Amino acid sequence: MPIIPKILVFAGSIRTGAYSGLTADCAHKELALQGADVTRISLADYPMPLMNQDLEQHEGVPAHALALARLFVAHDAILIATPEYNGSIPPLVKNTIDWISRVRSDGGKPLHAFPGRLVAICSSSDGHFAGIRSANHLRAVLSHIQMEVISPQVSVPNASAAFDENGDFREERLRKGMERLCRELIQRAILLSTRTEL
Repeated sequence: MPIIPKILVFAGSIRTGAYSGLTADCAHKELALQGADVTRISLADYPMPLMNQDLEQHEGVPAHALALARLFVAHDAILIATPEYNGSIPPLVKNTIDWISRVRSDGGKPLHAFPGRLVAICSSSDGHFAGIRSANHLRAVLSHIQMEVISPQVSVPNASAAFDENGDFREERLRKGMERLCRELIQRAILLSTRTEL
């Protein structure tokens, strides 16, 4: 049987009505429409303190970091929808990445969530630049931790007016861009998947 790729989707903001959350929802819909098995999570359900190696030494890696690392490993690909704070990655996204990077094992077995993991990036902002600076910085970070970042990217400008009453993109350009990104992510995930469907 053909592989049905498992894709994890989350936004880099937990604010009610966040544009990155709406963008992640659009990605979720499109990925599911194209046949992926999608898991949509909120980082609000995985609160963690600021990354601190003294804290790690005394208390260990937070349980939520291990839970997220397990989720990454259980999926063929990840999609991150990031907002932009002061021209860069929001602290929630960076802190999440930093803590997950500290997970080395699970029950004595090696566990590495990032190397070779396929990932796509979306960005959004209420300005004209669409969170592109944040997306570029996030792309650099994800590449540095050896994730496989696909080239297609959806960046949503003027985000307060970008979504209709159903939460879908108003502009055809954004809808087509999301279709293209999701198609590429699914195709690459199928090619790279090491899972076997029964």
